[in-house]
Amino acid sequence: MTIYYTCLKENIYFSLKCASSAAYFITVLSILLLITPELSARERILTPVEYNNDQLVKMAVMGQIGEARMNYPPYRIGADGSLKVVPGTGSITYNFRTGDTAIDLAGDHVEPAVTLVHPSGRASAESRGLNVLSCIGNEVRVTSGEARGAKGYVIGKHGGSEHVMVDFADQAVFDKLLLGDRMHIYAYGTGMELTNIEGVKAMNVSPRLMEALTGAGMGISPEGKLRIGVALTVPAKIMGSGLGHDHSYSGDYDIQLFDERVVEKYNLNSLRFGDIVAIIDADTSYGRVFRTGAVTIGVITHSSSIIAGHGPGVTTLFTSAEGLIETVIDQKANLKYLLFK
Repeated sequence: MTIYYTCLKENIYFSLKCASSAAYFITVLSILLLITPELSARERILTPVEYNNDQLVKMAVMGQIGEARMNYPPYRIGADGSLKVVPGTGSITYNFRTGDTAIDLAGDHVEPAVTLVHPSGRASAESRGLNVLSCIGNEVRVTSGEARGAKGYVIGKHGGSEHVMVDFADQAVFDKLLLGDRMHIYAYGTGMELTNIEGVKAMNVSPRLMEALTGAGMGISPEGKLRIGVALTVPAKIMGSGLGHDHSYSGDYDIQLFDERVVEKYNLNSLRFGDIVAIIDADTSYGRVFRTGAVTIGVITHSSSIIAGHGPGVTTLFTSAEGLIETVIDQKANLKYLLFK
């Protein structure tokens, strides 16, 4: 009798336990079924960004592969007083390209992949035309040398030196390129205005990059904000070289990495060439300023630096003085995936 009672009690407990598990499973499933359409609907609510595509002028600009540059004496003085002699701007950078680290390399202001300059010199009107009119994502075609006919994309613009950086999906192209080779850029995007969202300016963005960003989830939220994926966020308080410039249609400005606590908090040692980043409290509508609540979206275009006030460079893509930009963290928010995959 005791044995029968024990078995009966265990069977009842097991039955109750199974019933409880089943009820829990049904409850969770019901919640998921309710939430999933809501999430899908929320994604569908995003409105594609519209802009004055039919008005944009596609124009040819050209550059040639620039040689490596070095000051004399070659020392770079660090913010801590240290001295280093390392590679810097210019040339063909074979082993640091789009998607590679912009931090962990023995260099200073290194420009990824291929650096283009205008043969007339960086202070010329033609050089300014190359830098201002070239937009991130513009198609590039090699027009001289053994790599003639190869096609790549603009991946960055560097201020001061007035360089334009380009990269190619095919590694074999790099084995054929030589210093001085000329490239034709189909400059397309300068003059872009967003037509179905207010309070957000676009600059240095090509239609190809707009298409890629839209495919990666960029759009306008029901609240009228530009929602866009970014690899990292950066506080405007650590922005440096490039501040005070009176426009943001060329070049870049730098993220200072000299405060270890800020670097760790925002994971800035993980920055890569081509990363799409958000600078919080930064307005680059008419130059580059600190403005509480503003947001600027940019792309990492050159490497870190030990020089005071300098660091990885950011070229502006979108900016809103009113903060009408909403960001979502996405580790694939990088030109490597947007342009080359």
